Formats: sequence, structure tokens, C-alpha cells
Amino acid sequence: KDEKLQHCLLCGRQKSLTFHHFVPRFCHSNKWFKKRLTRDEMQQGIDLCKDCHTFLHKQFTEKELARELASREAMLENETIATFIQWVRKKK
Repeated sequence: KDEKLQHCLLCGRQKSLTFHHFVPRFCHSNKWFKKRLTRDEMQQGIDLCKDCHTFLHKQFTEKELARELASREAMLENETIATFIQWVRKKK
């Protein structure tokens, strides 16, 4: 499969991207989320490079991602993520 390189919506580097759900699929059947979010809202997300996507899932629990980091803006305001982005931008 020939993947096009595109800009990661977190670090901005040109890479092949993967889709990150703001509300991880693991949480989609959870009553707390089902009560508060529509099906469409649970499907929303952004395209990230593998480095950023892997970092998010290693650094935060599924519920932290869903409750506290459920938008690109929230991610960019997070100090841990901002520090990672500064670091990863220097990588080749």
C-alpha cells in the first residue's frame, strides 16, 4: 500500500499518518461516555504520525485521553505533550 506523506496535526512533521479517536474506541461502550456524547462525537479524531500517536497511548490512559484530551487544542495545551512535540520535531 503506497502511503502519502502528510503533516501530522500535532507535531507538524510530514509523515504517513494514522487516525487517533479523541474518545478511544475502548471507551465507546462505557456508560459515562454514552450518556454525554453522540455516536458522531465519539467518532471524531485527528490524523497523527506514528510517533505522536504512540506517545499519547503510552503516556495517558484511555479515559484520560477521552476526558481531558478530546480535542487538538486540549492536546496542544498539555505541558507533557508540548514538551514531547518540541523533542520529536528535532528527530529525523
